[in-house]
Amino acid sequence: MKKIELKILSVSQALAQSNSYAVILKELKGSRKLPVVIGPFEAQAIAIAMEKMPSTRPLSHDLMKNMMDAFDITLYEVVISDLKEGIFYATLHLMANGKEIELDSRTSDAIALAVRFDCPIYTSEKIMNVAGVFLGLEVEESSKEINEISIDQLNDLLKEALKQEDYEKAAKIRDEIAKRSKN
Repeated sequence: MKKIELKILSVSQALAQSNSYAVILKELKGSRKLPVVIGPFEAQAIAIAMEKMPSTRPLSHDLMKNMMDAFDITLYEVVISDLKEGIFYATLHLMANGKEIELDSRTSDAIALAVRFDCPIYTSEKIMNVAGVFLGLEVEESSKEINEISIDQLNDLLKEALKQEDYEKAAKIRDEIAKRSKN
C-alpha cells in the first residue's frame, strides 16, 4: 500500500449531524481533504493536544501516552487503514522492546494519540479516492493548487457541487473547466 501522509487541518463542529464534530485531514502532497466525523469528547481530546493546553489531571489519551512512555512503547505512525459502511478504521504502529506491533484503534483515538506522540498519520490512495474531497475550492485559491486538480477531478467536483446545490461553487468550477478547454 502506497501511504499518503496527512496533517490535521482543523477540528470543527459537523454541520450535517448535531453534537458531532469533524476532524479535517489534508494530504501533505495534494489538495484533497479527508473529513472524519467524531464525537465531542474525541474532538476535545484532539483539540486540547493540538493547542497544548495543560490539564490538572491526565485525560484518557494523556494517561495512555504516559503509560506507553513508562513502558518504553513508542507510537511511530497511525494509518487510517479501512473504510467500511462509512466508518473509518485505524491501526496504531508501535515499537516495544525492539518489536513492531500493530493495534486496531478507533480513528478518533488514533488521531488523538498521534497528536500527543507527534507522529505521522497516513492513509491509502483507495481511501482518498472514496472519501477524499476538495473542500473550499475558490477562485482566490492559489492557481498552483487549482492547476494540480485534473479535469476528471474538476468534473467530479462539479457534480458534487451541483448535488449539494452550491451553484456559486459549481459556476467557478465550470469556468475553470471552460478555461482549460480553450487551451
